[in-house]
Amino acid sequence: MSAFLARLWIALISSTAGWSVAGRAWLASLVGDVLWLLVRPRRGVTLANLRACFPQMAEGERRALGRRLFRNIARSVLDHSVLWRGSRAAVERLVRVEGAEHVSDPANRPLILLAPHFVGLDAGGLRVNTLVRGVSIYARQRNAAWDAQLLAGRQRFNDPVLIPRRGASELKEVLRAMKAGLPFYYLPDMDNGATNSIFVPFFGVPAATIPMVSRLARLNGAKVVMAVTEMTDDGYVLHFDAPWRDFPGASVEDDTVRMNREIERWVQRLPDQYLWTHKRFKTRPPGAPPLY
Repeated sequence: MSAFLARLWIALISSTAGWSVAGRAWLASLVGDVLWLLVRPRRGVTLANLRACFPQMAEGERRALGRRLFRNIARSVLDHSVLWRGSRAAVERLVRVEGAEHVSDPANRPLILLAPHFVGLDAGGLRVNTLVRGVSIYARQRNAAWDAQLLAGRQRFNDPVLIPRRGASELKEVLRAMKAGLPFYYLPDMDNGATNSIFVPFFGVPAATIPMVSRLARLNGAKVVMAVTEMTDDGYVLHFDAPWRDFPGASVEDDTVRMNREIERWVQRLPDQYLWTHKRFKTRPPGAPPLY
């Protein structure tokens, strides 16, 4: 995407800031259906993931689920108009919170907010910043204009510490921020390659997973709270679960298996809101055939 197209896309998104949620959802349904038809590579990845994780599901069901996901992704993109341009009160109306006491309780420090890749991820991340100053790791976007807009949007409230993903130094910066009392909003479910990853099941499929949650909990005694943002008909709900009990457990591998099971629990609840468009199983165990 060129800089011109990125700025045009940003302007189009921003122009819907005054629309109702229903209006943006209507437009998103049209855009999502077009993307489902035209963006064949991501459609293929989505269906490959669904076949691997839900082998018992009929192919027609998978396709219907994938099409709903593309509509939800399109709506989440359009809803960035409020995240980027709306007042603090507008953001708070768009994204309701359940379980905020788990974040505000000083006993829950250090704290990891475990935020899997659901379509409401950015909405939840910004809403966290209205509650408390936090720290997170972010991936730089290839397009400079789009990257600058996303970064500016994420920095709107409470001056969060945003650390660009660049390698081993990230952990030291995260630990420093957590030591200062900042909750760590962590996205745990990306395939970042074999380096520093271990293979643990995700819906029964070996998935290369970085065991950072276990390592942090062992290093600094951090509590772990699931932070899942659900898209609803009238906005979003940011759900904070109670802190995990008996964590960390017997081993780093056991901890990481548990983490994936917790993510699975939410995916089963919101299957058409999980970002199946990512190549979650890109890295395969030795000798295993590729999925994509």
